[in-house]
Amino acid sequence: MDGGGHMSGMAAPPSNMTHNHHHMMMHMTFFWGKNAEILFDGWPGHDHLGMYILALALVFFLALFVEWLSNCNVLRDAASSHHRSTAVGLLQTLMYAVRIGLAYIVMLAVMSFNAGVFLVAIAGHSIGFFFFGSRAFHKTTPGDGKSTDLPAMNCC
Repeated sequence: MDGGGHMSGMAAPPSNMTHNHHHMMMHMTFFWGKNAEILFDGWPGHDHLGMYILALALVFFLALFVEWLSNCNVLRDAASSHHRSTAVGLLQTLMYAVRIGLAYIVMLAVMSFNAGVFLVAIAGHSIGFFFFGSRAFHKTTPGDGKSTDLPAMNCC
């Protein structure tokens, strides 16, 4: 300390670091464990297995819902009537926005680099595709004119 009562050459730690002993650093590689921050600061929390399982279930069902939206046909009959094509187009656009928004939320959850989150996201998408997108439960033939409400999510 100098004569003025100040510490020379040392800066005070930020106030947020002195009060939060369980503040976690963001991982930049995959890791296993329940102590992760997924989507929100401090969620699911430190050493809360139940909240971690809830977070995994949320990511799983979000991925499953994205696959349902990608393969649903609820507007097909309304679109074929040609009476309200603008209304159907607006509903398709809204469904597209919801699907893309949810897909980005799943992507952001995976960016927590928690291996459990990664695995449940893949499981949700895979099981969703199996039930809603594959031919396992659909009795359609190629070229029957039945299509989904939304265009496919393509990588290319």
